[in-house]
Parts: sequence; C-alpha cells; structure tokens
Amino acid sequence: MPEQVYVLGTGRTDFKRNLKKEGKSLRDVIVEAGRAAIEDAGVDPSVVQSGVVGNFAAGRLTKQLHLGALLCDIDESMRGIPTFHAEAACASGSVAMVAAFHQVMGGIYDAVIVVGAEQQKTMPPNEVGDVLASAGDYAVERPKYGELTFPALFGHVAQMYAEKYGLDSKALTAVSFKNRTHATLNPLAQMRDTPITEEFACTVNEKNPMIADPLKLVDCSQITDGAAATLLVSERFLKKLGKSKKQAIKLLGFGSSTDYLPVDRKDAPVFSIARRAAKQAYSMAGCGPKDIHGVDVHDCFSISEIVAYEILGLAENGEGAKLAMSGATRLRQCGGTGKAAPVNPGGGLIADGHPVGATGVRQVVEAVAHLRGEAGQRQIDGAKKYLTFNMGGSMTTSVACVWGV
Repeated sequence: MPEQVYVLGTGRTDFKRNLKKEGKSLRDVIVEAGRAAIEDAGVDPSVVQSGVVGNFAAGRLTKQLHLGALLCDIDESMRGIPTFHAEAACASGSVAMVAAFHQVMGGIYDAVIVVGAEQQKTMPPNEVGDVLASAGDYAVERPKYGELTFPALFGHVAQMYAEKYGLDSKALTAVSFKNRTHATLNPLAQMRDTPITEEFACTVNEKNPMIADPLKLVDCSQITDGAAATLLVSERFLKKLGKSKKQAIKLLGFGSSTDYLPVDRKDAPVFSIARRAAKQAYSMAGCGPKDIHGVDVHDCFSISEIVAYEILGLAENGEGAKLAMSGATRLRQCGGTGKAAPVNPGGGLIADGHPVGATGVRQVVEAVAHLRGEAGQRQIDGAKKYLTFNMGGSMTTSVACVWGV
C-alpha cells in the first residue's frame, strides 16, 4: 500500500515585497520560506531527506537556474540531499508538490521539502510579459495575441465563454471585488492595503483601464515576488516522531493532467482535460464538490476563476458566472451567503499575489491554515476538507488536490 502523505509544516513570504529593492534574491526567499516550514513542523532540519523547488522562469527573470541547490542554504544539515527543480509554467509549484507526493507515497523518502518561488520584479512589466508568454505556445500565440499575450489570451477565453453561455460583466466584477476584499483580511497579501468597491471594479477608467476586452486591470493578477513552502511527511514518519495525525494535514486525493499547449487546440471554455485532474482528485479522496468546505482556484484572471468553478464541479456548465454573482463564494465575513464553499479566502492570485512558481504551494499553505483553524480573520468555520486547483498556461497543466483533517 502507498504511504499516506501529510503536510507537517508550512511557510511563506509577504507577497507585497519587492526583492530587488531590498537587495535580496530568489535564494533569500527560498531559504526564508523553507526555514519557516521546518520551524512550523517543529522538527530539526536534519530530518529532511529530499527537496523539490517549483519555479517557472528564474533563468530569464534572474539569470539563475539549478535552483534545487539553493535548498542547501536552508540548513547545513541539508547539504547532500537529492533535489531538483520542477517547471510547468504557473503550475510549477503544484508539479513540484506532485513529485514530492510520489517520493513519499512510494516509500522512498519520509520527509520532503517543497519550495515554490518566483522573483518577477527584475525588469520592466512589458519584458516580464514576454517571459510569461512562454507559458503558452510562444511562436504561435505571441504574434497572434500581441504584447499582452496572456491577458489577451484569457480575454479570448472570456469571449468564447460569452458566445457559448452568455457572460454578464458583473460576474467578472464579482470575482475581482470578492478577491480584493478577501485580501484585506490576509496580512501577507500583495493587495491587502488596496480595497476596491464594486463600482470601481466594474468601471473602466484611468486607474482601471481595459487590458484585454472584457478584462480590466482589476480582473488581472499582478507581477509578484515571493515564495511558499511545505514539509511533506509519511505516516510512518509521524508515528516515529510521536506526532498525532491531528497535528498534520492529510492529502486525501490528487489529480494531474496535461493538454495541448495552444488554447486553440483545447475545447475552451469547457477544458475537458483539466476536468480529469479534478475527477482523479475527487475519486481518490472519496468525496465530491458538495463535501468541500473551502477552495483555492487559479484566478490569474477573473474569467479563469469562473471557468474553474465549472471544471471543479462547483457549478454546472454555463453556471459559473451566476455562482460568482450570487455571492455564495464570498467569505461570510465579507457578505457571503454561506450557500457554497468560500473560494480564494486569502485573495487568490488576483489579490494575494501570483509569484508564478510559488502559487501552487501557496494554495496549500492557505488550505492548511484553514484546516488547522489558524487563518485569522479570514478563517472558514468548521473547515474539514479543502480543495486546491492550480493550472499552468491556458489550462494546459492542471493539478487538483483535496486536503483534510
């Protein structure tokens, strides 16, 4: 039988920071988040047997690769452990997690550290946009969608959604307003100090320009620096440690899938291949969408959250926009109806931030906070099962995980 996987410790950085202005680098935040996760687990760094770093584009953004070696800087005792760097665009953090799952489930290692990290504020935004365009089919999609490749690409997804199902612009507003409001309750969120009104979110103006019709600035995630980390352990490790299973968060199920690279070769806005990841996760966990108490989805743009509702079975096809407008996915603290699981309680990518390689790991850090009852003002009461969904490119790489206590 495969070994059961648990999250014993988590850590993350403040996503509002600008590392270049601080005179710091990717190494610094990998070490900071990694040490925080080990300290949170209450174990000595010497117990770590393996490590994986999730990162998308450090080679272009910082001129640094070979990132697994940076884990050795967390502690002298970690010199000599096997490490590597995993990449799958915006799903880099999650594929790093999946690689670590395999190591623990297979009984190869009992304690594996995963750090997702990205330093993006190293060059002008248009140059960062060019780097991000390589998450898609660069040679085809960069010329077709222009300088703002991914905003334009997801604007195209929104237009396809509108043509197939209809799309009230208020649905996009509902997502961006919700996530910016949730972020005000998250002391580490990038946009925690910049709340917006619903009126501002739905209005095109100088401070909220149209980026790629129908997506306005508030519908888009921002350029972010940061890192997040988890220490994954086996059940036999917990028993040896003498820790109760209640002190660790259990991986109940996960699924991962990969589609064609360009969006035009996918069945957008349905994204049936992405749905395989969700189906696998639910099947392994022995539960369904109605059993979930909290959700983190990949809202790189407001339309991607709406599409994710349907991919994950939180809404029927064509009903994701209505779910967004209903208020059901808001925290009760922020006016939610309580009729559905809150989505992106920490602010999601739009407002917590999107340091690309860190996002999939950051989602797990958020899940653990709620399942432990440690999420502060944004706590989801009675959370027992939490769903995370991270994707890379235009729903090209998709990873869904169900976590529980």
